[in-house]
Amino acid sequence: MKRTIIKIDEEKCNGCGLCVSGCHEGALQLIDGKARMISELFCDGLGACIGECPESAIELEEREAKQYDELQVIERISKLGTNTTNAHLKHLKEHQQTDYLKIALEYLTKNRIDFEKPFETSSCHSEKHNEFHACPGSMAIDFRTNDKKDEESVIAKQKSELRQWPVQFHLVSPLAAYFQKADVLLAADCTAFAMGNFHNDFLKGKSLVIACPKLDSNKEIYMAKLTEMIDNAKINSLTILIMEVPCCGGLLQIAKTALNNATRKIPMKLIVVGLQGDIMSEEWV
Repeated sequence: MKRTIIKIDEEKCNGCGLCVSGCHEGALQLIDGKARMISELFCDGLGACIGECPESAIELEEREAKQYDELQVIERISKLGTNTTNAHLKHLKEHQQTDYLKIALEYLTKNRIDFEKPFETSSCHSEKHNEFHACPGSMAIDFRTNDKKDEESVIAKQKSELRQWPVQFHLVSPLAAYFQKADVLLAADCTAFAMGNFHNDFLKGKSLVIACPKLDSNKEIYMAKLTEMIDNAKINSLTILIMEVPCCGGLLQIAKTALNNATRKIPMKLIVVGLQGDIMSEEWV
């Protein structure tokens, strides 16, 4: 398959870091004064970072590539130095890519390449101690392991059925652990506010992404991510929850386009919600 991946010209890069903030997936970090791709796994290849670069140091490169090969990636990244290697390991750990992390650690250990084990690091330590900074708001968190925690404390209130963080479509990684073979709910932003029992009736047992087809920019990214969820994360099903207002129909079009682009076919259900939270229609599409 062909993949489009960014390519950084380190000679042109001045280390301003603007591309790092422009990368929604956190695939870029500023290390040793240069912008570095620390994980191709989370690069959507759509080039949001290109528009942020004042030195034209970033370009898109299309080439034949396998779905993802962690062994090749860690072999390349390890040659960029210890800091870059550590950042990649940390990135895999925070996005719960345990299988890829195991491959990377085995390669580094076998080849006696220095690294700091991500199990012993924190995302809030100082750079001088060879540790890393990460955006707390976009770090992946899997809530499923805490399903039985503090059950007594929720007697007086409804229990949250949220299984992961983040949930905004621009921030999620399509290959995160909580999307693997999952039933996914793609919900318009307003639906949870219109529906009093959103968690129990629609979110329970599903992984979540939220989006607004009218206000969000770069919706092409949504199509690409959703296609990757279908083909590579192998999600089981997709439920689309939208409001009855016309602009919400854009979310259905995004989903249909992604499904058409995917090589796998999965069941897809559309649920339309009224402005006061009542179900207007429900159908398989």
